[in-house]
Amino acid sequence: MAEQTGERAAERVPLAVIAREWGRIGVLGFGGPPAHILLLRRLCVERRGWIAAGEFEDGIAATNLLPGPASTQLAILTAWRLRGTAGALVGGAAFILPGLALILLLSALFLTGHPPRWVLGAAAGAGSAVAAVAAQAAGTLLPPSLRRSGPGPARLRWGGYLLLGAAAAVLTGPWLVLVLLATGAAEIAFRRRGRAAPAGGGRTSRTGDDPLGRPDEGPPAPPAPRALLPLLAPGLAATGGLGALAWVALKVGALSYGGGFVIIPLMQQDAVERYHWMTDGQFLNAVALGQITPGPVVQTVAVVGYAAAGLLGGLLAPAVAFAPSFLFVLFGAAHFDRLRANTAVQDFLTGAGPAVIGAIAGSALPLALALGRPWQYGVLALAALWLLVLRRGVVACLLGAAGLGVLAAAAGLALP
Repeated sequence: MAEQTGERAAERVPLAVIAREWGRIGVLGFGGPPAHILLLRRLCVERRGWIAAGEFEDGIAATNLLPGPASTQLAILTAWRLRGTAGALVGGAAFILPGLALILLLSALFLTGHPPRWVLGAAAGAGSAVAAVAAQAAGTLLPPSLRRSGPGPARLRWGGYLLLGAAAAVLTGPWLVLVLLATGAAEIAFRRRGRAAPAGGGRTSRTGDDPLGRPDEGPPAPPAPRALLPLLAPGLAATGGLGALAWVALKVGALSYGGGFVIIPLMQQDAVERYHWMTDGQFLNAVALGQITPGPVVQTVAVVGYAAAGLLGGLLAPAVAFAPSFLFVLFGAAHFDRLRANTAVQDFLTGAGPAVIGAIAGSALPLALALGRPWQYGVLALAALWLLVLRRGVVACLLGAAGLGVLAAAAGLALP
């Protein structure tokens, strides 16, 4: 049915229409993944009727199983449903490019050698709120993850994975991904042993949980980009310059389970400590820019790229970071139903999920410690009140914090 729907839509949806509509979402998509999903659903399901509601929900579920920016992958997948590979390339590019152009313009403004004082104040103010945004992002993910974990020992493991992720974000920086992979693998082992136990240690019966009848086969083979990472890593990281930048961007795009804020600990140590492309304050500004511009938060990597190598780096980093999303959809979309039904994949996400949330929450600590001026902690406190107590919007919070930074600059307060 899904394939038939896609074939019928492909006959009547020109690429020019996909470019226009996905580009409009790329311009209006302030607010991150929830806004992107809402706009895509209104377009594809409600207004145009290109995709059935159930098929769209399946697409959300499938893209959430993948590493990288889930809303970007959903945009690519829905365009693929309409026009295949050409639609995916056109729709994905139209969705990404408006926000990328804006964030590169802002990078040039914020990272220039001698920006105006009000610009520095706005950057310092918005950056002050980032730690609160990270804490809020983690808080919204906690309830569904806890429900998914299950009762008893599974819930205890969930708490352990959460703490491991938080500790890894604070202590290990870019090696956080190893903790995410380890927690997912551990949960696969625990649950496989638990399913085998009632049968006296024999093979799990081929029923219910896996409609494909292959519960012992493990997850499907990973997409090619992830399989190549161990081979690419030493050479790219050792070259420095653009090679190192490409490696950092590849980690962000291909290994960031949970997307969004989990990219912060993946990038921070490389960008600030290892390669010295940015200061702590500039990195906070980069995260803030990724939040207040339309499009996925992963576009933060464009600011890192601009700081590392100017405009060339600003274009290279997002190109590398978003490439896995296109490849996952182009080569894997036909197998997404199997991916969702696979027991081992679900078990992996049950273990890696709380570690991702812990990493997002843990990233708030180094972000807060990176603040350089007392007045910034006041802005952070107000942002925490706005987001965690009043439960208001992130974009408004960051814009308000930037405004407070401009006032601080005008009042002559010291800037980072």
